[in-house]
Amino acid sequence: MNQATLRDQAQAMRTLPKAEVHVHLEGCFEADTLAAWARQSGTPLPRPPERLFQFDGLADFLQFLDWACGLAATPDRLAELSYQYCGRLAANGGGYADMIVNPTHWHAWHGRLGAMLDAIDAGFTAAEQDGLPPVGLCISLLRTQTAQQAAELVDALIDLRHPRVVALSIDGNEAAAGRTGPRFAEAFRRAGAAGLRRTVHAGESSGPDGVRDAITLLGADRIDHGVRAIDDPSLVALLAERQIALGVCPTSNLVLGVYPSIEAHPVELLRQVVLRQPVEQAGVAATAASAYTRLLSLPAFETVAISIPPYLRWPMMRYPRLGRRRNAALQQKRLVQPAILQTITFLTNAARRRALG
Repeated sequence: MNQATLRDQAQAMRTLPKAEVHVHLEGCFEADTLAAWARQSGTPLPRPPERLFQFDGLADFLQFLDWACGLAATPDRLAELSYQYCGRLAANGGGYADMIVNPTHWHAWHGRLGAMLDAIDAGFTAAEQDGLPPVGLCISLLRTQTAQQAAELVDALIDLRHPRVVALSIDGNEAAAGRTGPRFAEAFRRAGAAGLRRTVHAGESSGPDGVRDAITLLGADRIDHGVRAIDDPSLVALLAERQIALGVCPTSNLVLGVYPSIEAHPVELLRQVVLRQPVEQAGVAATAASAYTRLLSLPAFETVAISIPPYLRWPMMRYPRLGRRRNAALQQKRLVQPAILQTITFLTNAARRRALG
């Protein structure tokens, strides 16, 4: 495939309407914004600005997230960060996003979850008022937390009934934390009973067992990453049988050394047997469009139709037993079937008008 063709396909990926369902607010900082906030706060950068987003692995990346989140200590900064993301989402053809937020990384906001959600919501609301895409929040536990801390977070989410929140999540370094599914099973059960969706980081830095626990113990509606499921054929069959989507992040996997190259990445094998995995950006310096374009270097992805799995109805199902629904305009749209690649594309009203003329 020549460079001109790749450029044309990259442009097609930017203009194609889509949704992002695996993106972390902790990973949405712009280097210039971080540098400016650090100067204002008198906080040293962890490395030169030109290498700010170069990491030595997952542990280094997670430490960086804590440093970056520490700079967002005011409501205005959280709102600015949220608004900036919506601008990038729109520029890459995004029509909706599920944004993962882990409160443990945001030290200035500990004990103030409601205020933190309100600050993020202010940025997203301003963006929506300016015609930018809507965003739902997936509030995440950290794997090193206790069962009691997990229960307290779920209690807080149920009490707050914040209309911006769509799901409970869990993330963190699987390899370092070990098996945690049994510890959090009750919290996830209660979250599901209360009407929250459940999404679980698993099968990234550890093997397939974490993916199985996410399904059988945590009731995951979606798996974030999940690529190591390919090591267990019976697990892949279970994913396909239960129609559980994988939020696959090839760029993140390459940057953090999970796989050495896109050719070695199992996304094509997973696509063949599961047929429901979206492709997303996670928390590295990438966009959904660039992730799709990277996959287009693989011949198998040149003629695969796009489909819209049912979990994109999440925006219509926010707290069905807890609170009011938002973004009524995000009703299910007709399928779009250009021959590019299978992803989680859907059309909002505005995107549909642009696409259909």
